[in-house]
Amino acid sequence: MAFTLTGFDGKVAVVTGAGRMRSIGRPIALALAQAGCDVVLTGTGRASGTYPKDEQDAGWRDIESVADEIRALGRRALPVITSVTDPEAVDALVARVVAEFGRVDFLVNNAGASRGGDRVPVTELALETWKRVMDTNLNGTFYMSRAFAQYMSAQGQGGAIVNISSLAARLLAPDTGAYAASKVAVNALTTIMAGELGPKNIRVNAVGPGIIDTSRLDDVPRGQVWNDMVSTFIPLGRAGTGEDVANMVTFLCSEQAAWVTGQHIYVDGGHGATPRRPHSN
Repeated sequence: MAFTLTGFDGKVAVVTGAGRMRSIGRPIALALAQAGCDVVLTGTGRASGTYPKDEQDAGWRDIESVADEIRALGRRALPVITSVTDPEAVDALVARVVAEFGRVDFLVNNAGASRGGDRVPVTELALETWKRVMDTNLNGTFYMSRAFAQYMSAQGQGGAIVNISSLAARLLAPDTGAYAASKVAVNALTTIMAGELGPKNIRVNAVGPGIIDTSRLDDVPRGQVWNDMVSTFIPLGRAGTGEDVANMVTFLCSEQAAWVTGQHIYVDGGHGATPRRPHSN
């Protein structure tokens, strides 16, 4: 008997930070569309000159390209350039989504601060870098969750919020003070909201990716350096993909996860369970 995730037909999902070609957000958006959702995609409107080479070579258009992929699946797509760090912009996003789709069922808080400048000891961490990471990772998750949960509650049909956390919240490694602290806080916010929103039948969970092969990690050279990192830290012997994370997010939004809330689920190939253990192969 085939196992099929259900509960998506006629539903509307909002996925933040969904514009990169090699990413987590894009596969999440596509998986939810394949499951039956119409999808709202947000991005910051980054300049095309800042795109990785593979995106430039492909003629990538950020959230517009992802929206085209969703429409090709027969679902509606709404790409919106906005900032999750601006509460007024978030409120405007809720109003636009409701005006265009008439409902909101799922929110995936995937937008994250870019790497750079924050991977240093706390004593060397620039204040503006700390603020940038916190504004996007924590404040953005709070603003989005607060605004959309208010609407979901008034809508009275339940829903699901999935916050993209990180394995960094469990490892708490040196030189990750801003990033790891922001994700620990996201996990705490997830648990608190799950308790508060449960009576409204709104489920809130966090997914913590481990080492995922995306453009975000392009500062780590592919080849021997990458392979050594994977073999050292990941018992399953390969880096994760955006699709690995998307599969978990889709499950958490489905009817099959109707009794799952307040959880922090790590999709990491075993990295967090056995840190620094060399792969046996």
